[in-house]
Amino acid sequence: MTKLENPNIIVRVATTDDKHYGKTITDEMEASAKARGTGIAKRSPEYVQLKMEEGKAVIALTDKGEWVGFCYIEAWGHEKFVANSGLIVNPAFRGHGVAKAIKHRVFELSREKYPDAKIFGLTTGLAVMKINSELGYEPVTYSELTDDEEFWKGCRSCVNFEVLTSKNRKNCLCTAMLYDPVEKAKEEAEREALKKAALHIQTDALGAAQPQILVAANGEIKHAKKARKFKENFKLFERWLRFKRFVLLKSGKDSISGGGAPSSRKRFFLFNIL
Repeated sequence: MTKLENPNIIVRVATTDDKHYGKTITDEMEASAKARGTGIAKRSPEYVQLKMEEGKAVIALTDKGEWVGFCYIEAWGHEKFVANSGLIVNPAFRGHGVAKAIKHRVFELSREKYPDAKIFGLTTGLAVMKINSELGYEPVTYSELTDDEEFWKGCRSCVNFEVLTSKNRKNCLCTAMLYDPVEKAKEEAEREALKKAALHIQTDALGAAQPQILVAANGEIKHAKKARKFKENFKLFERWLRFKRFVLLKSGKDSISGGGAPSSRKRFFLFNIL
């Protein structure tokens, strides 16, 4: 169990004893989606309860039994991909780190149950993107996600489904993020190898830093990979998301209203950012 700064809130794996919260959770999911103006796959109380029975959900409660938050796990593509879905927090408890605590616990649960699976998510929420980046997720193209048709059917209830289909399922307002355990293991191995390597950053006679290199076991010399800067450049990424949203919605309206082919300048922007 995970305790927050508020000692009265506990985050833990849900059990069959929590099934009576099912309708409260799905009602809040639907209300929250409407308030945001974006859609998520609608789930029934029975589906949420099944996830509790399977031990594939995380719930947050007060010590008095009041529901605080919830998230569940779904496996796709013969368990090669895993999604942490349906993250929702009771409005009365938002702004206190509950979502972050739930995301961290459901991520741990996903790694425990599916250690070899790629963990992914689609979201329009910047707060969720920040939490994902802390966990090691990276923004990716839609082509790097599961091709399981059952997953994509869940997007039909989203208000932006027409945007997704108009882009041949290659882009939408949601940002795709992925945690790849194989890539993370490689990155960790490279970091450890660099620490143990006999060669380090060299300084030339003028004091200029030389590139860091890695000597592999077979004697091959490789330049170390440059660290990714997604976390540090999040504000720039946020601006790009706003522009992406503007372009996708604008192009959708143009196509519906019969506005004709986009200008050459507009085609240039679409080609470069989508």
